[in-house]
Amino acid sequence: MSRIIYAIALIWALGSTAVAQDFSALARVLPDQSSIVDDGRSGVSIQLGLSQGVPYRVFTLRDPYRMILDFQEVDWTGLDRDRFLQTGRISGVQFGSYVPGWSRMVLELGAPLMVETADMRVDSATGAAHLTLGLQGTDFDSFAASAGTPRQTGWDLPEPAVTSVTPRGQGNGTLRVMLDPGHGGIDPGAEVDGDDEKTLMLTFARELREMLLRTGGYEVEMTRTDDQFVSLERRIALAHRAGADVFISIHADILTEGRAHGAAVYTLSQDASDVASHKLAERHDRSDLISGVDLSGADDQVADVLLDLARQETRPRTDALAQMLANGMTQQGGPMNNKPIRTASFSVLKAADIPSVLIELGFLSSPRDLKNIRNQEWRMGMARGIRDGLEKWRQDDMVKRSLIGQ
Repeated sequence: MSRIIYAIALIWALGSTAVAQDFSALARVLPDQSSIVDDGRSGVSIQLGLSQGVPYRVFTLRDPYRMILDFQEVDWTGLDRDRFLQTGRISGVQFGSYVPGWSRMVLELGAPLMVETADMRVDSATGAAHLTLGLQGTDFDSFAASAGTPRQTGWDLPEPAVTSVTPRGQGNGTLRVMLDPGHGGIDPGAEVDGDDEKTLMLTFARELREMLLRTGGYEVEMTRTDDQFVSLERRIALAHRAGADVFISIHADILTEGRAHGAAVYTLSQDASDVASHKLAERHDRSDLISGVDLSGADDQVADVLLDLARQETRPRTDALAQMLANGMTQQGGPMNNKPIRTASFSVLKAADIPSVLIELGFLSSPRDLKNIRNQEWRMGMARGIRDGLEKWRQDDMVKRSLIGQ
C-alpha cells in the first residue's frame, strides 16, 4: 500500500535541541503497532502507531536524564507500559494529557541518548500514521549542551502568577478555599486494581467543593477541574492568584513504610516527622519529574529569610487548621492514621502566606482504605468532616486575629 512520507523539518544531530512537525487534529494510539525496543545494535528504536498524523516535538532534559515527546493530541487508551517498554536502556516511560489540547510522553533515560533518526509516515488510504525514532548513545557533555525546554509559541505553559490579584475573601465573612486534587494528566499518582489516585481525588474534590458551596460562606477554587497536569509551582501560583485563604491538597498514595492506613493531615516542615512521611514527600515531589517539567533552573534556596518570616505568622494558623481538620474527620468516623498529624517537606505546601495542608484520605495500598475511598457514602462523611473542621478553624481564627488586631 502506498504511503505519503512527511519529511521532518530538521534531522536530529548531536547538537540539536528540539524538532516540531505540523499536522492536525486528535489521534488514538495503536498499541499493537507501538513499542520501545533495542535496535539490534547499540541504540533504541521507538515505534508509535497512531490513528492519524499529529504535530509533535522531541527534546531532552537533564537532572535527571529524560526525553520528552509532545503531541497535539493523542489518546493513550490501551497502551500498556509494561508491554510498550521492552528495553533496559530506558528505565521508565510515562504518557498522558499535559496541557489542554496537548499530550506528552516522558522517557526516563538510564544513560544519555540522542535522536539520530526520525520519520513519521502517513497511510494515504487510511490516514493512519507511524512514528519511528532511532536513539543512539551520546556523551554527557553533548547531552547537557543540547538539553532544555524549547520556547515555542503554542506549546508552552503560561508563566505562573506569583502575586495575589484577587482580594482575599474573609473581609466579607467568606472563606476562599483552594482545593488541590493531587496529580492529573500524564501523572496518574498511585495506581491499584484499575483505579488511579488522580481520578479518585478529582472525584472527591468535586464532592467536597459542592458541599462547601451548599453550606454557604465559602468560595471554592480548584487547581484542576479535569484530567490535566498541573505543576507543583503552578498549584501554588494558582492559590496566590485566586487570593486563597486556605490551600488543601488532597491525596491517597501507596506507601509500604510504617503503618500506611487511615487518613492523615500533613503540614510543611523541612524535617519529616517520620521515615514514612519523608518517603511520601519524595513520591509526591516526583510528579514534576515524571511529567517532564524542566527542573534544571529550580532554586532550592527559595525558602529564604523573608519567606521564613512570613511563615512565622502562617505556621501557627496552619497547625491549628491541621488539627481542626483531623478532629472533624475523626468525628465522622475516619478511620484515621495512628498519627493523624504529621509533617514533611511537601513542595506543594510552600506558600509562605497561605495556611496550607495536605490531606491523605487514606492509602490505596490498604485494602480497607481503597474500599472506603471507592464508596461515595464514606467520601461524603469525610467531606463533612473536612467542612466541620474548616468551620471550627474559621471561627477560632477570626477570634484570634481580632484579638491580635486589638
